[in-house]
Amino acid sequence: MSAEIAARNLTVSYQAVDGRGLHALGPINFTIQPGEFVSFVGPSGSGKSTLIRVVAGLVNPTEGGVWLDETPVTAPSPRVALMFQEANLLPWRTVTDNIALPLELAGVAKKERTAAALALLPRLGLDCPTSYPAELSGGMAQRVALGRVLIQKPDVLLLDEPFGALDALTRERLSQDLIHMWEHDRQTVMMVTHDIHEAVMLSDRIIVLSRRPGQVIADIRVSIPRPRAQEDAYSTAFGDIALLVRSAIERA
Repeated sequence: MSAEIAARNLTVSYQAVDGRGLHALGPINFTIQPGEFVSFVGPSGSGKSTLIRVVAGLVNPTEGGVWLDETPVTAPSPRVALMFQEANLLPWRTVTDNIALPLELAGVAKKERTAAALALLPRLGLDCPTSYPAELSGGMAQRVALGRVLIQKPDVLLLDEPFGALDALTRERLSQDLIHMWEHDRQTVMMVTHDIHEAVMLSDRIIVLSRRPGQVIADIRVSIPRPRAQEDAYSTAFGDIALLVRSAIERA
């Protein structure tokens, strides 16, 4: 399943250390349709991570808000899963048990949650169910982290720089694996990234945020047909969209 995400006059401000307010984000408005893959890019400090945490129910807006299928987001929801840049695996748990953790916390029986985790391993490109995090490469650890969010079968998948700490080749491979899994499940995906190439390769739309306070300054549709391959990155259409995104960021 999937869900619509709508931000309406969303504003986030923080109380600064010196007592003055810090206007971090907004007002911001956008709608992500069910099953869409939308990336958010922009300069550092534009509020991208703050935005994704509001959608996750981890940060409360100062004004306006976010709606999930017309239900206001006021707290974390089982319909929404969030993946961070760091894998944050539990070192004393095996690959299988790390992936199954959300089901364990939800009270699912061990036999059922283990079977669900093992069924995900081929899709994740993993064949090491009994390995521990210390035995994994960075890319493998992120695959486990991705499995941990996918096992929840969320309607919305939030990705906060999920591959940002990886080398370029591993990042490229994981991006391709991610898009194949998304094409199978078609959750609504909202991704924060600094990588323009990654955004164009994966997304249906790319939303560009301005410098703080972050506001929408461009909403660019990626018209390249799916499925996409790495060879598409050398096409004129791909290059034109990437330049359009870069230009918008530079104007931010």
